[in-house]
Amino acid sequence: MQISMIVISNRAGASGIAETARLFSQRGTVLDAIEAGIRLVEADENVRSVGCGGWPNLLGEVQLDASIMDGRTLRAGAIGALTGYLHPITIARALMEKLPHVFLVDQGAARFANEIGAEAGENVIPDTQAVWEKWFRQELTDKEKALWPNAPLTELCKHAIDPEISKDTTVFIGQDSVGDVAAGTSTSGWGWKYPGRLGDSPVIGAGSYADNRYGACACTGMGEMTIRSGTARSVVLYMKKGATVEDAVYEAVEDMRALDGGVIGCVIIHAIDNRGRSKVVSVNGEADDHYWMWKEGYPAPVKELAEVIQISSVPVKKTVMDTYGEGRR
Repeated sequence: MQISMIVISNRAGASGIAETARLFSQRGTVLDAIEAGIRLVEADENVRSVGCGGWPNLLGEVQLDASIMDGRTLRAGAIGALTGYLHPITIARALMEKLPHVFLVDQGAARFANEIGAEAGENVIPDTQAVWEKWFRQELTDKEKALWPNAPLTELCKHAIDPEISKDTTVFIGQDSVGDVAAGTSTSGWGWKYPGRLGDSPVIGAGSYADNRYGACACTGMGEMTIRSGTARSVVLYMKKGATVEDAVYEAVEDMRALDGGVIGCVIIHAIDNRGRSKVVSVNGEADDHYWMWKEGYPAPVKELAEVIQISSVPVKKTVMDTYGEGRR
């Protein structure tokens, strides 16, 4: 089988995909290339759902999630609810390579990051801090402010899901010159989320999956939907059963139609097979939803539109970020 190099990233990957493509063109490994691209997105303060400058949770903390999966070995590493470190994708990869585990969260993730000498740093920047403080001043009652940070958060959490429509978690999937496939993700999750909330990004099989034998898939958007549907693994399994990458994605979309209740919003599914073919769809999305793609022979990554598939009516309301998010998006 002829190997076709390819890398795809969602729209938030704009600041990193050129570096990933450069490493691919120099015959770098897919894991190195994906990690390098995601690190640049994590450092980009203009991306409000990834890394430094990401929106905080209800308590004003930026908690980061990331994962990486090696399609050759099916090994994976995932980090959740991490604070105090700048590059969770690098920590996730080190976990995959150094520990017998797949998933670390919160204090355990931070302890491991310290052990490996990961780059520490503050992900709350003045811009996002000011936005959070404005929300705090205007939305909390005097009683809630007096009790802070021990005030009940359940009702305040609804500020994040009215509904949360950000799609800027970053995902990278690719196949390198020797045919190895991988997937990587990184995110700060929903703005104003309940502390400790994990979306699909660090959940292997929901937000991402990679297998050299078939291909890879990664998702952005409403992670609760892809967790409930097992979307990324499903796409790869549908390809295993003989579906084209396009039909595999369509089958995963049909699975989402069975979701009843809970938070329903937009999900963008990005998929490749191991022959360099790809498909990206935006479930309940908008006409301008796009992604980035590079293939061998391309002079530079190109922007492509995702196919929009509507499976439910999703009213667009102002989120807390729309109201208070005066910073860059």
